[in-house]
Amino acid sequence: MNSKSQPTALVTGASSGMGKTIAGRLIADGYLVYVAARSVEKMTDLAELGAIPLQMDISKDEDIVAAVRAITERSGGVDVLVNNAGFGLYGPVEEIPLDEARYQFEVNVFGPARLTQLLLPAMRARGAGTIVNITSMGGKIYTVLGAWYHATKHALEGWSDSLRLELEPFGIRVVVIEPGLIETGFGDAASRGILERSGTGPYGKLAQSVAASIDRSYGRGQGTDPKVIADVVGNALLSARPKTRYAAGKYAKLMIWVRKWLGDRVFDRLIKSQM
Repeated sequence: MNSKSQPTALVTGASSGMGKTIAGRLIADGYLVYVAARSVEKMTDLAELGAIPLQMDISKDEDIVAAVRAITERSGGVDVLVNNAGFGLYGPVEEIPLDEARYQFEVNVFGPARLTQLLLPAMRARGAGTIVNITSMGGKIYTVLGAWYHATKHALEGWSDSLRLELEPFGIRVVVIEPGLIETGFGDAASRGILERSGTGPYGKLAQSVAASIDRSYGRGQGTDPKVIADVVGNALLSARPKTRYAAGKYAKLMIWVRKWLGDRVFDRLIKSQM
């Protein structure tokens, strides 16, 4: 890196929610923070704090390559990569076109994987670095009509575990963060998509029930402030030996525990009771 006195970080999906809050925490911790999202204008507040905004659609390889080139030319790479960009595609498997499912994987899995590939050589050359992958409690559990979303988060969990073993010999750490129910725009987007796609038809009753359940959970002050996740990320980076994964936010530890120890039938009943 060209400035050893100031560590560098890249946070994706930084235009709102957890990404914006994580970026703010890292700026406060003294990092030179690159922030990436499709809408640069939504990151002007971070720029005023000292962040460097980059326009990047995580599903487009040319955007990823251009962003990494800009970072490399200015800083030689990053010390920390926070793969936060993502969204939730909800709806019946039967009714979601495979092109949309592929796009879900492009944003939630392949985009972060490509970005990681391009930033790793500089980390290896330094013999240090940290990759933080924001998955979800949804990477360990499942919900009704969330098949494609959960598939990507389960994939990112397994990908991160293998990556951790690959990179350990090079001094590069991989940390997984599993947020629970966080107060972001996630719920509005998910419920709206369900109703637009499947509000009527064979899955209509189920879609309306799931959308109502999501609306009850998100956007009404029921969830956890994104600052909780930002603090988990910041504290993990400060640790000399961070945990491999952190579950944080409302329901995260509870739901993962129930799924792991009480089994499928009990978890099925729990999920269906919310419909």
